[in-house]
Amino acid sequence: MPMSSSLPIPALGAFGLGMRRPHYGAYIDGTAPVDFFEVISENFMGVAGRPRDTLLRARANYPMALHGVSLSVGSADGPNHAYLDKLKTLVDMIEPSIVSDHLCWTGIDGFNSHDLLPVPLTEEALDTVCRAVSITQDHLGRRMLLENPSSYIAFPGTMPEWEFLSEMVRRTGCGLLLDVNNIFVSATNHGLDPLSWLDNLPLGAVGQIHLAGHSMGAHGLVDTHDQPVTDEVWALYAETIRRTGPVPTMIERDGNIPELDELVVELDLARDAAQTETVQTGELAA
Repeated sequence: MPMSSSLPIPALGAFGLGMRRPHYGAYIDGTAPVDFFEVISENFMGVAGRPRDTLLRARANYPMALHGVSLSVGSADGPNHAYLDKLKTLVDMIEPSIVSDHLCWTGIDGFNSHDLLPVPLTEEALDTVCRAVSITQDHLGRRMLLENPSSYIAFPGTMPEWEFLSEMVRRTGCGLLLDVNNIFVSATNHGLDPLSWLDNLPLGAVGQIHLAGHSMGAHGLVDTHDQPVTDEVWALYAETIRRTGPVPTMIERDGNIPELDELVVELDLARDAAQTETVQTGELAA
């Protein structure tokens, strides 16, 4: 049975968390102090019983976002229609405020690597991605958001990521899920300025923002989602919000998951940053 659509994410921004298993109870009873929550789409696609009951009970209390990891828009195979059917069933049932996935590919010939593999940023790959995004949006009957990936290697003869994303948005009408931590990780790994990266993105297409922590790997920064958001990423988030205005923002934590109260304290930093930028921008405009 479809949920009521009376719980949209507020137009001027909201602040949420990824709903993770240790905190299910707070979302089910409505005591989690968040404006919305996000779940991984695949965890609830084609399932019944307790997982679906948990999601429906939490959704009754909060607006929510679906965030996928297996749409695989960069795959030469094209969209998997069985996957799209399952996603549409979930979307129609839950009526999420946002549906998103990643600029990546995850497998080929029916094999799912369960990893977000990098797309070479070429014209050929752009055609493949845009075709997949358009098919998905038509199938779901709604606009998708695509997340900018973290980047660890550079392919020769490719365009800058911001150029690829801008053209993807222009051709398909999709939006962006802007992962601020991924901008910082990618720019640092490639010796580039994250502010210049931000300068060239189509910020008007940003429909949601992700914040997360990263770690230092053997050859550079790694987007691990198991640490608090760093000071550098907070500063980049403040600059992003100054340019975009209020945008629904959430913190992802997938490893070393702390108590919910600790995550809420971190989420309050995002609220404070957004409020500060809004006030300063208003004062400048006045």
